[in-house]
Amino acid sequence: MDWLQEAFFSPTALQAVIIISMVSALGLAIGRIRIWGVSLGITFVFFVGIVAGHYGITVNGDMLTFVQNFGLILFVYTLGLQVGPGFFSSFKKEGITLNLLAVGVVLLGLLLVLLLRRATGVSLANLMGLLSGAVTNTPVLGAAQQALLQTDPSNLQGTARMALACAVAYPMGVVGVILAVAAMRRWGGAGGGGTKEPQAPKPNVAEFQVINPAVFNQSIKDVMRLTGKHFVISRIWRNGKVTIPTSDAILKEGDHLLVISVRKDVESIRLLFGEQEDVDWNREDIDWNTIDSHLISRRIVVTQRRLNGVRLGSLRLRNLYGINITRVNRAGFDLLASPGLRLQMGDRLTIVGEAPAVNNVGRILGDEVKRLTAPNLFAIFSGIVLGALLGSLPIALPGMSAPVKLGIAGGPVVVGVLMGTFGPRLKVTTYTTQSANLMMRQFGIIIYLAGLGISSGAHFFETVFQPEGLAWIGLGFLLTMVPVTLVGFVARVFCKVDYAASAGMLCGSMANPMALTYANTTVEGDEPSVAYATVYPLSMFLRVITAQLMILLFA
Repeated sequence: MDWLQEAFFSPTALQAVIIISMVSALGLAIGRIRIWGVSLGITFVFFVGIVAGHYGITVNGDMLTFVQNFGLILFVYTLGLQVGPGFFSSFKKEGITLNLLAVGVVLLGLLLVLLLRRATGVSLANLMGLLSGAVTNTPVLGAAQQALLQTDPSNLQGTARMALACAVAYPMGVVGVILAVAAMRRWGGAGGGGTKEPQAPKPNVAEFQVINPAVFNQSIKDVMRLTGKHFVISRIWRNGKVTIPTSDAILKEGDHLLVISVRKDVESIRLLFGEQEDVDWNREDIDWNTIDSHLISRRIVVTQRRLNGVRLGSLRLRNLYGINITRVNRAGFDLLASPGLRLQMGDRLTIVGEAPAVNNVGRILGDEVKRLTAPNLFAIFSGIVLGALLGSLPIALPGMSAPVKLGIAGGPVVVGVLMGTFGPRLKVTTYTTQSANLMMRQFGIIIYLAGLGISSGAHFFETVFQPEGLAWIGLGFLLTMVPVTLVGFVARVFCKVDYAASAGMLCGSMANPMALTYANTTVEGDEPSVAYATVYPLSMFLRVITAQLMILLFA
């Protein structure tokens, strides 16, 4: 049995793989357990690692460092790839209020850290560890640890205590946001009455009758110039016949138009054409094949690499083939098929037209789903290289004696966001299936948490049950409750954001999916999840970057 003892207790590369995998597997198994309907999920990997470290299980130091660093890099980079396409669009009108409120949560937390440092004498490093636990955001901990090592490479004890502080504050971070959301619901109610600000306008289908003389005998492209609104005329009914119009099609008095737009533009479109018909075309049970007996509706996937980043309007598919693209589905969200929309690999276009024309368009766009199953690993590895290089780039800032570096957390997330946003325009295929991206992110954060727990577990329990540990619990609770309570009050009272959107915004700004699960059970619909997704990219980005700046500027 010597071989078995050696496999588990000799500090070799093989032993590191076995221990980290065991900690990860056990943590994931425990993470499925729900207490009062709430589960910490993969965070249990962190706590299992702490228990393992507490009982003297050690791993080769170099291997542990590599696992933590590479896991964090993989997580933040693939996160950037995922949120990149929607990152800059979240600053548009529909989400700007929620994002500003989320920024307020982030900045209030940082301000509170500085105030508590002056009032309590707790070191900034420990307070940043408490903050990362209070906001349930372990990548923030990794970023702060990297910044601390950048200022003092020998301060391994400081990074270990930072991890201890995170672990102490984490449970109350989860509970605190849930309590704040519950209090906001009890105080303000879960009903509407406020503004609802979704991440992306959902396409709406409506029928209009042309009775406005101003558009009689005008082509569709000329009518589009009369308004600043973007919409798509999917079908025209005239004399009992349905057609797919091109941009040169002439509108006649009495035509019935099926128009796809965003819901907020419906009234403007009604004024343009004259009258809206009282028919619900957004029902899921509509049999389009019966309505359009000579037309087919088919969903086609963009798999041609040369179309990556190409504007939809530049393909002129509507005029050349007599088809209509009614909507574009990207990463689970329906987008309006406007001419300026840039296509990305994996986009799913709903196309209506005669069967031969739709089939021809399918060949142009690719529609070979098997191509999407092949991983585009070039964008992954090249992006990690660029992110690591950017993270190590010294940036001189006025008034600082030493240059600032984004580090292994900041550099990859910046490159990931930029790659996800602009990669298609540069003909770089950044597409990965949602399941592939999720698997890489989960794998990265899990091995990071396992390594982090093992490295910080030796002194965890003796810290928690000392007066310092109890004080840390109280400070962590303050760092959770004060920002979410104040910003939640401002959102409801002054910004008039309804409960569902406010709850989702607070959960997203605190990176707290457990609290989001609770919020979703208190309302009908998915508005909390939409608000969560609206603010999550910017909040995550700001927290990773500001965590490093706090250490570099004030430590």
